[in-house]
Amino acid sequence: MKSSQSFFDEFDYYITPSELIEFNYCKRFTYYMKCLNVPQFEENRFKVQKGKEIHSKKENENKQYLRKKLGVIDKKINVDLYSEKYKIKGIVDEVLTLSDNTMAPLDYKFAKFDDVLYKTYKNQMLMYSIMIEEMYNCKVNKCFLVYTRSSNLIKEFNVEEKEFKKLKKRYKRLF
Repeated sequence: MKSSQSFFDEFDYYITPSELIEFNYCKRFTYYMKCLNVPQFEENRFKVQKGKEIHSKKENENKQYLRKKLGVIDKKINVDLYSEKYKIKGIVDEVLTLSDNTMAPLDYKFAKFDDVLYKTYKNQMLMYSIMIEEMYNCKVNKCFLVYTRSSNLIKEFNVEEKEFKKLKKRYKRLF
């Protein structure tokens, strides 16, 4: 792993996957929040609070447990990630090291799986993948989502090189 301390500049402006997803959804929303400082009132939203509660619980529960069925040989929990190249940063619930010497992000969602992998979730996981590849200098071939409202159902999806390149190109244009 590269030393993250030597590259990350806290005074540079980085944006999160959530902010990029919100920007793609509605540019006005980003303007209201970032330019006009209109608050989101997240503390009043049940699902947001429940999601934070679940993340906190998962962070402290089964710290040593490795998902052997997924080929996990090591994991890091609640990992700060960033990409100097794309100026993105975020915190992923887990970074998994797999038996094939690749890595993968795993994120918990306070949601039910309804047979659809939403583009917002996919883009968020692809951005985590970009940051993992850059920080750990390790290939990411797949991502995992855990749907907590579907009995912790784990859904795996492959990182398609075509989508990866498309996302990188789109966000590089922003900077």
